[in-house]
Amino acid sequence: MNFPVWIELGPYRLHPHLAFELLAYFVGFRLYLYARRRQGDAIDDPQRWWVVAAAATGAALGARLLYMFECPSETLQHWNDPRYLLAGKTIVGGIAGGWLAVEAAKRLLRIESRTGDLFAVPLTAAIAIGRIGCFLTGTSDHTVGVATTLPWGIDFGDGVPRHPTSIYEALFLVGLAVLLATWQRRGPRIGDLFRGFAAAYFALRLMVDFLKPSPCRGLGLSAIQWVCLLALLALAPDMLRWLRRTQPLQGGT
Repeated sequence: MNFPVWIELGPYRLHPHLAFELLAYFVGFRLYLYARRRQGDAIDDPQRWWVVAAAATGAALGARLLYMFECPSETLQHWNDPRYLLAGKTIVGGIAGGWLAVEAAKRLLRIESRTGDLFAVPLTAAIAIGRIGCFLTGTSDHTVGVATTLPWGIDFGDGVPRHPTSIYEALFLVGLAVLLATWQRRGPRIGDLFRGFAAAYFALRLMVDFLKPSPCRGLGLSAIQWVCLLALLALAPDMLRWLRRTQPLQGGT
């Protein structure tokens, strides 16, 4: 297999990252509309679309900003190169930025209920699809792992078998989508579905990113891992509550 793996569609030849990113947006949005139609919504249409707009804007800004802060010295070297500044983005930054923007919008709109549950499964599916495009892009996507001697290591074209970290993420997310859909049918507390998705994905990235090369780390963690750690600390009260609910009763019959 030669990377990148171009997608042939009749007379058209699409780059895999673009092709799967567009597919991810399409599938994610369709799943969101399906979930909203089937489950209803806690807020009315005007408020919901303001929330969606805030999420999209925050995600776009967060994805770019965290990419720029991944390695500040490298960003400073390319500060006047728009191709560098506009090309990179991170999913972790997108989720964190979208989340913060939605919370800010809810304050302005005086929305007190949690509004993220409808995004949980669509986001999980969309990221999984997008990660396939990352894998097919190869080393130029900057998401491949470090060298490995494991039998499933992939040579992405540089002659070094590497961890296929994008595939690790995609497989994890497929399983997470199934778990979230199952949890959804059991009627979780409002807001828990999105927070469960966020906790699972941030925990995944905190661990998987140890398998990715990063020239810029602080105290052993990359900027992405620090954001994941801070997000997990913010979600800690919810995670402790979930753990208490799953613990078996002690004593008695």
